Amino acid sequence: MTSIFDELGRSIACTVIEAGPCVVTQVKNEGSDGYSALQVGFGDAKVKNTTQSMSGHFKKAGTAPKQNVVEFRDFNLVDKQLGDVIKVEEIFQEGDFVHAIGTTKGKGFQGVVRRHGFSGVGQRTHGQHNRGRAPGSIGASSYPSKVFKGMRMAGRMGGDRVKIQNLRVLKIFPEQNLLLVKGAIPGHKGAVVIIEKK
Repeated sequence: MTSIFDELGRSIACTVIEAGPCVVTQVKNEGSDGYSALQVGFGDAKVKNTTQSMSGHFKKAGTAPKQNVVEFRDFNLVDKQLGDVIKVEEIFQEGDFVHAIGTTKGKGFQGVVRRHGFSGVGQRTHGQHNRGRAPGSIGASSYPSKVFKGMRMAGRMGGDRVKIQNLRVLKIFPEQNLLLVKGAIPGHKGAVVIIEKK
């Protein structure tokens, strides 16, 4: 993340996203596939790390192997053909609102205090030994004699697919295919995210 200043001198936190160039690797239509969609590839991959089937797929599109392939249904750029390059300025404008879809940072196995915001048992005195960050009681006794599904407990945290909605595009750099969006997006530095226009 970084920050920029607006016309009033306010500092705005924002994220820089490299959003292209993307290559059209497949065009789907109602006749052959039952729905219309555009499949795009981003990020060059090594030939040795690409399967034969995907190598043939990219060769048909006339492009080098790509690391990431994503399909967008009912894409509005209907004039795009196989192998065409999509650039940032063709889709996004400054002031647009977009959604960012990505995988959050993995935090590993965490307790209830960090994972769910529990306050712990409470007092550290009066006989408390090591219960400061414990979850406390998790269920009733003889009835219902079980712990209900969905009980908030310790477990693996992060690594979830998340969609952050309504991020405003602050600036576009067409030469580098960069987007500057207000706020944070899911994932670590260099992570791959899907940007959808609202």
